[in-house]
Amino acid sequence: MSDYHIRLYKDSDYDMVRDLFVRGITEPYPVSFCRTFSLPRVWILLLAVFLLALMTTGSSTVSCIVVTTVILALLLMNRDVFFSYARECLAGDMSDIRKNYLQRDGCCFWVAESGGEIVGIVGAAPFPHPGGQNQVELKRLSVPKKHRGRGIGKALCKTVIEFAQKSGYQAIVLESSVFRMDSLHLYKSLGFRITGTYHQNHYFKKFIDYIDISLQYDLS
Repeated sequence: MSDYHIRLYKDSDYDMVRDLFVRGITEPYPVSFCRTFSLPRVWILLLAVFLLALMTTGSSTVSCIVVTTVILALLLMNRDVFFSYARECLAGDMSDIRKNYLQRDGCCFWVAESGGEIVGIVGAAPFPHPGGQNQVELKRLSVPKKHRGRGIGKALCKTVIEFAQKSGYQAIVLESSVFRMDSLHLYKSLGFRITGTYHQNHYFKKFIDYIDISLQYDLS
């Protein structure tokens, strides 16, 4: 028997849900930064910056400082990729979960609770993009690291699957990223299939090879 239960979101959950959501969204930031420095183009950039600074100033010390500054800029820009998305969501659908999920047809939002603590969240909403009729989007899934391995993420996904079946949807869709390998393994184990990979129209995301992944679960 599990030591947690899944229930509908309540307004009193908001602070804990907001904190869990932000931590989940920004968690891949260190992985993204490490991946950035595994790219040959980044090393070429740093070498070019060092040589240009050396030719300009004639000082290897100054050149190293310039390169360090570029590295710090890359670090901050990596960080902003995740935190800016978190801010965007908090100003959007996560600003009023009751209004945007529980009071809209075809939408819902659940939390997993254990010992009075929120240990997982997930939402569902009609897929808004062209061709997404009769599809529901699995959104905002997040389980803190310390609570993983207990089947919480899988249970939350199954809750969305059951909701989609009862609501008459034909498929469940979601978007993840190459930096969220644990989530991708979870989705695949449940029967989701990858339907596409793409870069967003964002220069820095392309530069750091930030790849979004679309998945779909077909309902019989």
